[in-house]
Amino acid sequence: MKTRSFRFKLWAYFAVFTAFIFIILWLMQTVFLQGFYNDMLISDTEKVAEDIKSHSSDPDIEKKIDELARDNSVVILITDENGEMLYSSDEFKGMHSGPRFDEEVKEGKIGKKEPDELSAIEKGDKKNEPGKRRDDYRNLPDNYDEILSELKSSDDGYIESDEADYYAFATYIDYHGQEGRSILYISTPLEPQGSAVNILRRILVWVTVLSLIAGFILSWFLARRFSGPIRRLSEKAEKLGDKDYSENYENGFCSELDALNETLDRTHEKLGISKEFQMQLLSNVSHDLRTPLTMIKGYAEMIRDISWEDSEAMRSDLQVIIKESDRLNALVNEILEYSELQTEDVTKDMESINISELVQSSAERFEKLMQPENVVIEKDIEKDLTVTGDPGLLERALYNLMDNAVRHTGDGKKISVALKQTDGKMLISVRDYGNGIPAEEIDHIWDRYYTSRQRKGKGVSGLGLAIVKQIVQKHHGTCYAESKEGEGCTFYIEIG
Repeated sequence: MKTRSFRFKLWAYFAVFTAFIFIILWLMQTVFLQGFYNDMLISDTEKVAEDIKSHSSDPDIEKKIDELARDNSVVILITDENGEMLYSSDEFKGMHSGPRFDEEVKEGKIGKKEPDELSAIEKGDKKNEPGKRRDDYRNLPDNYDEILSELKSSDDGYIESDEADYYAFATYIDYHGQEGRSILYISTPLEPQGSAVNILRRILVWVTVLSLIAGFILSWFLARRFSGPIRRLSEKAEKLGDKDYSENYENGFCSELDALNETLDRTHEKLGISKEFQMQLLSNVSHDLRTPLTMIKGYAEMIRDISWEDSEAMRSDLQVIIKESDRLNALVNEILEYSELQTEDVTKDMESINISELVQSSAERFEKLMQPENVVIEKDIEKDLTVTGDPGLLERALYNLMDNAVRHTGDGKKISVALKQTDGKMLISVRDYGNGIPAEEIDHIWDRYYTSRQRKGKGVSGLGLAIVKQIVQKHHGTCYAESKEGEGCTFYIEIG
């Protein structure tokens, strides 16, 4: 597999992500676990101290101490300021009594103790008489005298000790039934968690190895799953414009790839249109290009070989060359204009225009241009009609229609230009009075390079009406023609 391929990179990223997650897991579960555990244990111990201190004057404080010691797995000692034990509790105290004990006795799991078997605490004698030590109380820490001394000298009224293996907290409280201040001492082990960490490390080794293997395998299949559609789209893109262009890509994997597939299909269609345009250009325009070029070359050779000594003949030959050059130039300009219309976005040049004035001025200018040929233009134009469009393109479309009408109007040398509003749309019409268009050709006159009628007249190429159609479509309008043979033809432009 190529290291720069999408599949490999996706697999590598998944693999690195999996490894990163397990590195974080290892750090959290091994390196930082003991620290987190100690911080949480110290925080819980301080909360226990605050809870006892706030309820130390309650009559049932000893029950509260037993519950807190059992629930938080801590050792709690209550002494007077001289270090005499008043009460002690730990997580194991009270396990021989309470609701759970009574339930087990009821179920017969354990036997109920006789009254003489009960300890002093179970009989309710929970208070220690001054100067008298209870055998069921825990022993004081060896350094308890130091703790008392530090507490007395403390400005905050409490001390705490965070040693390597345990945490201790001591503070003053007002203990129920005791005159003067009492000492609350709470301690909890820290190191026992280390054994759990070691067990967790061994378990985590196996979990990591198995998870990494599963993660690499899963990432491999995910990489294949993602790279497959991309590979098929890449193969499809390589065939753009070919006859064997494949469209077997199945949508549905993800919206982005579906959109890319649709883009490729549209690109293929545009490439097909472009190829068709090129073929039509070669097949249809080649004749129009070849004819003037042949004429220019032929008459230039005649001047060189024959008429160069006859000024009148040479002038006639040069006139033919000039005429054919103009025809060639017009043909090239039409091709460039049509190509520009296919790619240009004209919406940026749209503006509100007075279509009445545009049609009127265009007809008048064209009529002056045609004065040498005695062309007359009849005008029927409604006033003050407006439309949104590109004035330059609309004028170009109208010129093409009028030029087409003049070339096919016949000997009468008369055409008609009209503008009216119908159903909220502007309808421009240009009519000639020539021989008309056969019914079988009326649907093809707007096609590119459809030159049958133009060649019979004086047309340059088959792009004139195609340019008109392209301009009208960019204005979201329609164009069509009506004709009767022998009565002429009328061309319409309808825009909103």
